[in-house]
Amino acid sequence: MNIYKALEIVYLKKKEETMKKFSIAIHGGAGTLVKGMMTPEKEKAYKQALKEALNAGYAILENGGTAMDAIEAAVMSLEDCHLFNAGRGSVFTSAGTHEMDASIMDGQTRKAGAVSLITGIKNPVRLARDIMEKSEHVFMAGTGAMEFAKMNGHEVLSSDYFYDEFRHNQWLEIKDSESFQLDHAAKKDSKFGTVGAVACDQYGNIAAATSTGGMTNKKYGRVGDSPMIGAGNYANNATCAVSCTGSGEYFIRGVVAYDVACLIEHKQYSLHEATEEVIQKRVLELGGDGGLIAVNSSGDVSFSFNTEGMYRGFKSSDGNESVMIYND
Repeated sequence: MNIYKALEIVYLKKKEETMKKFSIAIHGGAGTLVKGMMTPEKEKAYKQALKEALNAGYAILENGGTAMDAIEAAVMSLEDCHLFNAGRGSVFTSAGTHEMDASIMDGQTRKAGAVSLITGIKNPVRLARDIMEKSEHVFMAGTGAMEFAKMNGHEVLSSDYFYDEFRHNQWLEIKDSESFQLDHAAKKDSKFGTVGAVACDQYGNIAAATSTGGMTNKKYGRVGDSPMIGAGNYANNATCAVSCTGSGEYFIRGVVAYDVACLIEHKQYSLHEATEEVIQKRVLELGGDGGLIAVNSSGDVSFSFNTEGMYRGFKSSDGNESVMIYND
């Protein structure tokens, strides 16, 4: 064996040692997802959309990309799909418009960006990242956020792009009432939809992103947990990255995403133990329902939800991958 071959072997061995298991997990909402209540065609469409989002994020991780880039790509894929209540598939407000929220957080630096009450932005998660990287702030909302978006080259699309017949009919059923509707708590055959992604890259860095269109027929500028750092989204390399979906008011009151991280940091819970404690006990005690996805810097993935189902999937460098809908 010559010296160059020996050096190459040493280099490859050191490279393998520095590369850790990498993984990505996504969700598309939790709720009354009961097997047999969805047509085979719809189920196939949802699973295909989840697979496309997973593959978009995983390809970045596989090529040595960052967790931040991976979750942004995965969430953008879900935002571009009309099946989910985020981006293109966002539900209608009481005024017949769309108001979107999103957040993103880097577990390595604990920098974060969040946006709320925006209209016409194709990919709210990308705007959230621009807030994190191109401003001195964490959270922007409403007209100010829209001004920032335009300054940073985000195209404002017409309402036609966000129109979906199912979403429109969903709104028409309650538009003249005082009711509002959590998308995940609708009829058995309804579509559900806050979306999110968490990932661990080859270097052990983790990140989380969440995006939503909120509640059907919502009023008064209501904001849920999705854009709130610590409530619907959180990431810290020392503990975990979390993206939540569910009844936002309860997730805000329970500071759910950060609560998972706190159990790991202060009580030495495992990732699975922490997610189960928060979703199967603490959220239920508050009266809320929903679920979350989480990952740690070892590349371990955990799902937990207290509803009949949750659109979800994961893919890991150890060869494990799955796309699931029901509680089975």
